[in-house]
Amino acid sequence: MQEKHLYEYAVIRLVPKVEREEFLNVGIILFSKKGKFLKAVFRVDEERLGIFCKDLDKDEICSNLDSFKKICEGNKNGGPIAQLDLPSRFRWLTAVRSSIIQTSRPHPGMTNDLDITLNRLFNELVL
Repeated sequence: MQEKHLYEYAVIRLVPKVEREEFLNVGIILFSKKGKFLKAVFRVDEERLGIFCKDLDKDEICSNLDSFKKICEGNKNGGPIAQLDLPSRFRWLTAVRSSIIQTSRPHPGMTNDLDITLNRLFNELVL
């Protein structure tokens, strides 16, 4: 029998005009300390983005979202935050901020397979 893992996830949100507080879900971050797991997946739908704001540069947004992936992976190109331990990286990524890329509050769950859960959450909450 597979072991169940406690995990936390947060939705990555694009907030084109922070003052309006409207957002578009673009990704998921999933973390499990016991499973030694921290991954982020995202997709920016240009058509949906255009409905919210035509002024944003999709390439620049994707570059910033790639930073989330680099930090999750512990990639040295992710800057000093990427060198922290997994829990610290997750907490930094999900900290409250008032920029155009934000995250929801973290939510907990239990799963047998972290990758499958990440994909399920991505499909349910982003796509």
